[in-house]
Amino acid sequence: MWLESKWATLAALAVATLIMVASLVWAARARGDSADEQAIELVRLYEQKIRPLEIQLARAWWQANISGTEEAYREKERIQNQYDLALSDREVFARLKSLVESRSIRNPVLARQIQVMYLTYLPKQLDPELLKQITRKENAVERAFNVFRPEVDGKKLTDNQVRQVLRESKDSDYRRRVWEASKRVGRVVEKDLKELIQLRNQAARKLGFDNFHDMMLVINEQQPNEILRLFDELDELTREPFLAVKRAIDERLARDYGISPDELRPWHYHDPFFQEAPNIFDVDFDELYRRTNIVQVCREFFAGIGLDVRDVLDRSDLFEKPGKSPHAFCIDIDREGDVRVLANVVPSERWMETMLHELGHAVYSKYVPRRLPYLLRTEAHILATEGIAMMFGRLSKRLSWMQSVGVVGDKLPDGLTSEQIEQAGRDMLRYQMLIFSRWCQVMLRFERELYKNPDQDLNRLWWQMVQRYQGITPPEGRDEPDYASKIHIVAAPAYYHNYMMGEMFASQVHHAMVRALAPDRAPAEFIYTGNPKVGEFLRERVFGHGRMLPWNELTRAATGQALTPLAFAEDIR
Repeated sequence: MWLESKWATLAALAVATLIMVASLVWAARARGDSADEQAIELVRLYEQKIRPLEIQLARAWWQANISGTEEAYREKERIQNQYDLALSDREVFARLKSLVESRSIRNPVLARQIQVMYLTYLPKQLDPELLKQITRKENAVERAFNVFRPEVDGKKLTDNQVRQVLRESKDSDYRRRVWEASKRVGRVVEKDLKELIQLRNQAARKLGFDNFHDMMLVINEQQPNEILRLFDELDELTREPFLAVKRAIDERLARDYGISPDELRPWHYHDPFFQEAPNIFDVDFDELYRRTNIVQVCREFFAGIGLDVRDVLDRSDLFEKPGKSPHAFCIDIDREGDVRVLANVVPSERWMETMLHELGHAVYSKYVPRRLPYLLRTEAHILATEGIAMMFGRLSKRLSWMQSVGVVGDKLPDGLTSEQIEQAGRDMLRYQMLIFSRWCQVMLRFERELYKNPDQDLNRLWWQMVQRYQGITPPEGRDEPDYASKIHIVAAPAYYHNYMMGEMFASQVHHAMVRALAPDRAPAEFIYTGNPKVGEFLRERVFGHGRMLPWNELTRAATGQALTPLAFAEDIR
């Protein structure tokens, strides 16, 4: 029955699409709008030729990441090559470029679809062999990264186990060895990654850009100088609060390890990159989640705010297994409702936050209206979906939220009061947001310089950025490609700044939601649970626009103002 119903729905959508296209063609012809007629033809071509490849590629990408097999990665590469070849069509691109530059399309929905198509085709206007080289290299590096497991004392460790050591061990020497083992993946992928960086830059220059980083920002409708200006403003707002927090963290960690603060090194912090807040708050949040069914909590929470994720969870792959990617992500397979999450859940605060985050992505993808044309039936921008994901992820540290979903009941762990847990959670969230903002400064500025001059001493550049923006003392005499141990530099280049812009978006949307739904409440007191108006607000203000609006226009539509760090700065006071 379900299969019959699904095909009936798809058939109805296909008929509706044909009717819509026919009506647009008729209207364009009636007005004599040749540009609109050309746009309709190009959109139809995309849906016939590119859309099936995008769906195949999403499925292959999913299979490669859940299995890690060579066969799955070869299939992913094969489909990626087909997709790239289809998008490299010079004739179609010339027509798109002409329409974009002439600004002659009258119908705004058609004009936006052509703009999206143009930005999709642009990076593929290269020699097919160069595109294949890039795909082949990306696949090789990504697979090497995903199947790598650090080894210490003859034992291979999962990513969760590495993080557990860094959170819990008081043995500085063992911590150092585990941290160093986790970084060896950088050496494994360094050669291929450097070749890939050169190939990416070569492609960008052929398309008229100075380097790959600039190209990726422009393709994502961002201007490099504007992004840098936003991060400079953020730097000013966060520097002093971060330094105060860092001093408090260093004093506590030094005391825990029996060393002086100036002896602290990267392995003394509680995650491999110091992008998360160390657990120094005298409240073990992992212990609060130790007996929690994280998936069930998420299922009930999202249902309570009017954003059902049961179907998403049923399709997802949520627990550890060999060969599988050790990270987490959400993917929309077909823009028809097949949304999935890959995760490696264990009962901990980190995985509660991660699942709230990934399901934030999922509800955004799922609730983009199906009435929108395929090209616009997706998220407005990377930063918008990251912002919604981060807005939900922040809840995991809030006692009031934990109580509202049954993670914490009336009986608290021995020796703890609700006031202690609430204050620790607030401090932890504030520390987390500050620490992450500084880490994002490292990522943006390192990648910017990496692609501007990939032949410089990248190991030295990496640690210069880490020391400047995170205040971490580099290990003496270390000359290893630690920058290459960050998966995003390998597999999601020129992406990371969108996480921080997402944090700004999250604060701005949250504040707007509080003004609309609970004007008598402080932003920090509004936790969403059991309030279906939250889902209604997000569907109307954010999800409902799909990709019709560029990210800066969406931000104004959702919050009433352009994106700034001011709401974020208010949230970290």
